[in-house]
Amino acid sequence: MTGNRKIRVCVVDDEPLACRKIQRLLAEDPDIDVVGICNNGQDACEAIQKLTPDLIFLDIQMPEMDGFEVLKSLQLETLPHVVFVTAYDRYAIRAFEVHALDYVLKPFDRKRFLEALKHGKSCVSQDRERSSNKDLKALLDEIKGRPRYVERLVIKSRGKIYFLKTDEIDWIEAQGKYEMVHAGREGHLVREGMSKLESELDRKKFVRIHKSTIVNVDRIAHLQPLFHADFRVILRDGTTLTVSRRYRERLESFLGKHL
Repeated sequence: MTGNRKIRVCVVDDEPLACRKIQRLLAEDPDIDVVGICNNGQDACEAIQKLTPDLIFLDIQMPEMDGFEVLKSLQLETLPHVVFVTAYDRYAIRAFEVHALDYVLKPFDRKRFLEALKHGKSCVSQDRERSSNKDLKALLDEIKGRPRYVERLVIKSRGKIYFLKTDEIDWIEAQGKYEMVHAGREGHLVREGMSKLESELDRKKFVRIHKSTIVNVDRIAHLQPLFHADFRVILRDGTTLTVSRRYRERLESFLGKHL
């Protein structure tokens, strides 16, 4: 499958048990040559720069330097393929934004890991048959120079991960420690924080009108004036939302006119 040359792999994980499990599974594959084992981001940067592996199994949340910072710090003409292995599902969107091959959630079983490995081996083999992969480096360079807005939200429900396109969102409201994302007739609970969601959503499409409310402006049907210069926002589906005085200026700035 891979020809005479083995696939060079680097494992980066600060959890000893997870690291040993990955090593054990990789050792079973004759096509794989594990050239580096790192337990922190700084060592990973040096090892990847020096060893130039074909494939990295990379943890995300590590002390001092996380997995995304590791990738951004690399100064290589051709960046390796990446499979993220992490206990946190909230990074899934960012992982795929940097063209990760796969996103494996801990704790993983043998079958799930081997699926990711198979995908990684296939992509490396394809690279060797044609030109080397430059897409990841180009995208990382682009990300460094522009604001990053998510195109999907990660929804974890019943042990599975779903991806909700932000264009499908009507409005979002805070509900205690969670946020309810309204999309059509469905509501999805996420635990992101309103300020974090506001920073991740495209500000050309979403505006915060209350400390507990973010609205997709494409869903607004009209505004309803109230007493004392207050306003209500009426959505196309009839939903009524309140514009608080604190956030009124944001709506005015978005609309480009004084209300």
